[in-house]
Amino acid sequence: MKKFILDLTVTSNALIHENYALLKLTHHDPLPDMLPGQFAEIRIDGSPATFLRRPISIHNVDREANEVWFLVQVAGEGTRHLAQKKAGETLNAVLPLGNTFTMPAPLSGQVLLAGGGVGVAPLLYLGRHLKENGFVPTFLLGARSRKDLLQLAEFERYGKVHATTEDGSFGEKGYVTQHSLLKENSFSRIYACGPKPMMASVARYAQQHDTECEVSLENKMACGIGACLCCVENTTEGHLCVCKDGPVFNIKKLLWQI
Repeated sequence: MKKFILDLTVTSNALIHENYALLKLTHHDPLPDMLPGQFAEIRIDGSPATFLRRPISIHNVDREANEVWFLVQVAGEGTRHLAQKKAGETLNAVLPLGNTFTMPAPLSGQVLLAGGGVGVAPLLYLGRHLKENGFVPTFLLGARSRKDLLQLAEFERYGKVHATTEDGSFGEKGYVTQHSLLKENSFSRIYACGPKPMMASVARYAQQHDTECEVSLENKMACGIGACLCCVENTTEGHLCVCKDGPVFNIKKLLWQI
């Protein structure tokens, strides 16, 4: 897909958690086509210590409002600047970058979208696409506690939502792959994004049940175009750049010790 360098205008920026902001951006022209799983590299202005753009997953695209949404985890100075942007301010972004999730064949069975932490970000837009294509996706979202579960109402717009929390304050207590949903249902395809141990656990479950599974990797990505080689992942096809050849990979390509 064609890439664009755009000056986007902040329409809203809400702190939805002490460590997460929901950033919505627009443009005076219609936004370019973007697909689930893709991301943007956003320039950090006004931060002398931040030299590199920050890769942020596309959380949702609202065509009626001509907005692209980003779920920003505040992890350092760069993302802190993004979380502090105000409506009317401008951000420069390169988008869309990376590949996309594979859409299942029509009427091919149940699909599961499993996410943890900020890894839930690309799953909202994926769920929207699935619903628009006739599926009722099942979301399985994991977090440390109830307050760490993000955007539940938004996910419920597109499918059935189940949750796990480590402290048992919401949903079932435990980790994503310990949820009873996985014992009581079979899925034709699984998509996952989140901490690597969580994705590896989901991949293990998918392998055991002979289920197609794709994961969105979160390797550090500096350039977004495969030039700097800092996001390389070892695969069955050799060393691939997550930013250019991913971030979405079928688990059959990954050489994880799962």
